Amino acid sequence: MGESSGNRFQSLALLLLRLYVASVFLKSGAQKLSNWESTLFLFEYEYNVPLLPPNIAAILGTGAEIVLPTLLVLGLFTRLTALGLFVFNVVAVMSYAALRTGDWSLITAFDFLPTGIGFPSKGFEDHVVWGLMLLAIFAFGAGRASLDNWLQSRGESYALLIK
Repeated sequence: MGESSGNRFQSLALLLLRLYVASVFLKSGAQKLSNWESTLFLFEYEYNVPLLPPNIAAILGTGAEIVLPTLLVLGLFTRLTALGLFVFNVVAVMSYAALRTGDWSLITAFDFLPTGIGFPSKGFEDHVVWGLMLLAIFAFGAGRASLDNWLQSRGESYALLIK
C-alpha cells in the first residue's frame, strides 16, 4: 500500500465517521421535529440548558441537530462544524439529570481504569464516543470526499475554515 492508498483509506475513514456521527444527530433532530410539544416539554422539564429559556433552547438545539450534521455530510466547513457539534455534545452531556443533580449512583467504573473513573450511563458512553469521533474529524478535516476539498481544489479562499 502506497501513500496514496493510505490517503484514500484516511479519506474513506473520515467520510464514514462524518456519515455515522451526522446520522446520530440528524435522527435526534428529526425526532424532535416530529413531536414539537414533546420536545418543548423535554426542554422545560428534563433538560437543563444553561442561560436559555426552554423554548429558545429547543429551537436552537433542534436547529443545530439538523443544520450541523447536514454540513458534516456535505463536508462543508467541516472542521468548524465538527467543533460546533462537539460543543453541542458537551452541552447535551451537561444536561443529563445524573450529572445535574449530583446523583452519581448510576456510575459504574471501567475495570481497566485503575482510578475508578466511570460513566453515569450507557447514554453517556455514547456521547463520549461521538465526541471522540468529532475530535478526529476536527483534527483531520473532511478528507477528499467533501465539498471542502472540492472548493479548495478550485482555489476558493475560505481555506482558513477548512485547513
